[in-house]
Amino acid sequence: MADELMHEGRFLSYYKRGKWEFVKRANAHAVVAIAALTDDDEVVLIEQVRAVLGDKGERVVEIPAGLVGDDQADDDVIAAAKRELIEECGYDADDVRVHSRGPSSAGLCDEIITMIEARGLRKVGDGGGIDGEDITTLLIPKAEVRTYLAQRSAAGDLIDPKVFAGLYILGL
Repeated sequence: MADELMHEGRFLSYYKRGKWEFVKRANAHAVVAIAALTDDDEVVLIEQVRAVLGDKGERVVEIPAGLVGDDQADDDVIAAAKRELIEECGYDADDVRVHSRGPSSAGLCDEIITMIEARGLRKVGDGGGIDGEDITTLLIPKAEVRTYLAQRSAAGDLIDPKVFAGLYILGL
């Protein structure tokens, strides 16, 4: 059964397949999410406003992540993960490997996230993102990360579930 294009936006396209409706990214062919640990045993998290959450957006605690192929069609997941870690957090990684792959929201879109493990980090820049992104890097000692996340959650802050997948990947 062929996909029927219902609407095409700048970044997302809306499709119908039989009775099922879903979206596809128009500007990328994959997504990476990076579970990163510094040599000082700090978990690398980020915090940023996600405009689609609430009237004015909500700040969300996440792991570094980004699109593959949005700037370069021949981009691969390892190159994209290294680029995103530098752009968002200012860290380059010597040891970057694919851990697993899975859907971001299997009932909503066809997007597959590749979970990446990154170690051997070196500070090479300021981070903060690009093109108007306002990303704050959070370095949380691994011994304190569960307490930190529980406190943030109890305060009503949103924690992206990929954070917990990242902790599993890092053995926490």
